Amino acid sequence: MGPRRGGRQPSAAGSRLSVSRRDLLVAAGLGLAVGPRWALAAASPDQLTWGIHVSLAPTWFEPAEASGIITPFMVLYALHDAMVKPMPDKSLAPSLSESVTTSEDGKSYDFVLRDGVKFHNGDLVTSADVKFSFERYRGVAHDLLQTRVAAIETPDARHIRFRLKEPWPDFLTFYATATGAAWVVPKAYVEKVGDEGFKKLPIGAGPYKFVSFQPGVELVLEAFDGYWRKKPAVKRLVFKVIPDESTRLAALKLGEVDIAYSIRGELADELRKTPGLTLKPAVVQGTFCLYFADQWDAKSPWHDPRVRQAASLAIDRAGTNDALTLGYSAITGNAIIPKGFDFYWQPPAPVYDPAQAKKLLAEAGHPNGFDAGDYFCDSSYANIGEGVVNNLLAVGIRCKLRPIERAAFLKEFSEKKYKNLIQAGPGAFGNAATRIEAHLVRGGIFSYGSYPDIDELYRQQAIELDRSKREAILFKIQRLMVERTIYAPIWQLAFINGVGPRVGEAGFARIPLFPYTSPYEDITLKTA
Repeated sequence: MGPRRGGRQPSAAGSRLSVSRRDLLVAAGLGLAVGPRWALAAASPDQLTWGIHVSLAPTWFEPAEASGIITPFMVLYALHDAMVKPMPDKSLAPSLSESVTTSEDGKSYDFVLRDGVKFHNGDLVTSADVKFSFERYRGVAHDLLQTRVAAIETPDARHIRFRLKEPWPDFLTFYATATGAAWVVPKAYVEKVGDEGFKKLPIGAGPYKFVSFQPGVELVLEAFDGYWRKKPAVKRLVFKVIPDESTRLAALKLGEVDIAYSIRGELADELRKTPGLTLKPAVVQGTFCLYFADQWDAKSPWHDPRVRQAASLAIDRAGTNDALTLGYSAITGNAIIPKGFDFYWQPPAPVYDPAQAKKLLAEAGHPNGFDAGDYFCDSSYANIGEGVVNNLLAVGIRCKLRPIERAAFLKEFSEKKYKNLIQAGPGAFGNAATRIEAHLVRGGIFSYGSYPDIDELYRQQAIELDRSKREAILFKIQRLMVERTIYAPIWQLAFINGVGPRVGEAGFARIPLFPYTSPYEDITLKTA
């Protein structure tokens, strides 16, 4: 059975939440509670500290390796800057570039760099750095970008022109948000220290400079007073890696961190009730769903659409939402594209009907259910998986939860190493077309198979300049995805976070749908 509404999760999740509560009570018993003890926190008056829910890796410092997920942008928004990027006032705001113009035929894009913008080492950002950064990009959309861009011209130090082989209405979206290709690094410095040297001591053009990094422990950044947009308000940022939610909450209560990411379930309710702390829920661009990786294998039970439909009907989304994200997550029915993205299509709401699920399984030849093998997921969201695995078991679909650390999970997912069931969590910037390219069509980084008619529709929309015609094609693709239950939707995630009393502007939800605090230069400490 699924998680009870408003209550704790069953099985392992419930026991873990109980232990977390005991840990916090013990801390309180030792005199480590919030309230009078805030003043004893070891925080610097010009520093803010984050409790990060995932293990930071050097690859997150490297725009060239941005891998089609949102996690690297947690760091990129601090260390680096892009030609254009999502900002509070605009989904594609000119940043290092002061202007972007598109030719009438849609085959060239001209950028003009801001005058006098510098990297952290004092070097000017030039068109040569922009071209170099694009050409060294080696992330998941490398082949796509290289195939469609015919040439990059740099008439002078401030002008860059991208010439395309054919019109591509999503060029800016892929260039600036769905990849790291538009995030600019210093050519001379990278050539001097090499790729590995750059990861060890990255230099960017963002609002914060690299100070130090202890893998699995913390990343320390210091304000870059010469940042073009504004001088950052907080002198030093510290990102502490705290994988355990109860430990993150305890650190927030003790004042050891000022902002804690991803606090869920009973701990989120505890956070909400704690004086001095503020709950910050944000519905983000991360859509959680169940991917049937073997649906193209005629010998697999998942080849039968009735079995996939049964799995979808078995998921108690509302119950899991109430238990884990206090009801803040959005249940939309669109498995991979979040509400708020351009060209989003809203399908009917998904239905929770275990009886109908059992009936469909029986019709498909599985009256007693079947053994479904492993259920792979990012360990950061294993508690979602626990709920879904219990839901599936209740209708006879027996599977084993296999949580895997995020970096390894994403690597193996993209390398097509998994079978059976995958709990996917598409979270990258972009629009409906960029999500479809990565997760639905042939050759997509997270696509284990495809349907020829969907592939053809995707090809048509990619070169269609008429917006209304393009929208109709993208809506049709999404409708086919839902009708065939290529994915079973879970929800559009509400990222539940906590903020301590020292924080002025935390930066949550300022960039629409972005899960992390940003822009960093806008974040403030409260004044006395």
